[in-house]
Amino acid sequence: MTKSRISPMAASYPASSIRKMFNLALDFPDAVKLTVGEPDFTTPEHIKAAGIRAIENDNTRYVANAGIPELRSAIAGKYSRRWNRSIAPENVMVSFGAMEALTFALDVTVAPGDEVIIPDPSFPNYMGQVHRLGGVAVSVPVTENNDFKLRAEDVRAAITDKTAAVIINSPSNPLGSVMDRADLEQIAALADEHGFTVISDEVYDEMVFDDAVFTSIAEVTPSTAEARAEFDRFLAIGSFSKTYAMTGWRCGFVIGSQDFIAPMALLQEGLTSSLPGFVQEAAVAAIEGPQTAVDEMVASYARRRELMVERINAIGGLSLLRPAATFYAWVNVSEWGLDSWELATQLLEKHNLATIPGSAFGPAGEGYLRLTFAVSDETINTACDRLEAFAADR
Repeated sequence: MTKSRISPMAASYPASSIRKMFNLALDFPDAVKLTVGEPDFTTPEHIKAAGIRAIENDNTRYVANAGIPELRSAIAGKYSRRWNRSIAPENVMVSFGAMEALTFALDVTVAPGDEVIIPDPSFPNYMGQVHRLGGVAVSVPVTENNDFKLRAEDVRAAITDKTAAVIINSPSNPLGSVMDRADLEQIAALADEHGFTVISDEVYDEMVFDDAVFTSIAEVTPSTAEARAEFDRFLAIGSFSKTYAMTGWRCGFVIGSQDFIAPMALLQEGLTSSLPGFVQEAAVAAIEGPQTAVDEMVASYARRRELMVERINAIGGLSLLRPAATFYAWVNVSEWGLDSWELATQLLEKHNLATIPGSAFGPAGEGYLRLTFAVSDETINTACDRLEAFAADR
């Protein structure tokens, strides 16, 4: 028997239904699209200028695998202040976006056969990354009854002696929720008790609205008397993509204890060598420059969220909990009686409206659609008009 040319891992890699819907929508070039999770702003001028200046100064050669010292120091300084704990440059690894940061975080914590607990629904690439390592993804449902917040008690119920890591995502894509500090403290205590690592995807950490309070896993202490004063069994993943409208610059990072971070530079050498120096100089400018553009972007998303909530909740059969963060609306469509993929397909084919089915984010996402409100008011209104038209045609 001839051996397959394709490895079992690659042949069985879980396909993303987000990408599947994205590709389907390409056949409808005039469709209104509420699909892509990307800011509709351009990168602020002072950040672009720093990148251009770096190129003009010939910063186009290889740089250190873990990131240029200036950027690692800037990230360490920012998060030392935010988290009120000492973060050194050696605690920071610069990566090609948050996805490579997740790759590193799993590479240093998960061995073949290990279990990784993930929320359901959640960003589908979590599942793929665990699969790539030969790990076993263990899903924990996150429900509307709990305001779409991952609960420590559900994580506790999923822990076994094979649990190597728990991935949390707060603020959440696709749910728009922010975890409660009490649950984070309990998960930290569980990590200390059972010896697993908490991998915290925090790429939307500055995109929080109203009186919602975001707490990083790095800010908590385990809620047990025996626990250390400073919890360090974590890897916090960040990115410049959403905060600074820098998706195409592909600059992310991961922060953790030095024993986690040090091997990542070796892994980077074998993957991509280093993120371009001129991109990193632009990232330094993002952190150290004015933050007014960030405030303006967040305020704009908050305003458009209100429009989305008002329009969606006025449509018969639909309901939407007001998102506390991100730029995603997680819309309950269960009363319409169609599975989410079929509904998304019909909306595209019959009403020229592109959405993402909730099932793309896991089995618990069935009965929902994810809509982005990082689009213009006109686009939101047109999309909601088409949802109303679909409801009227049923």
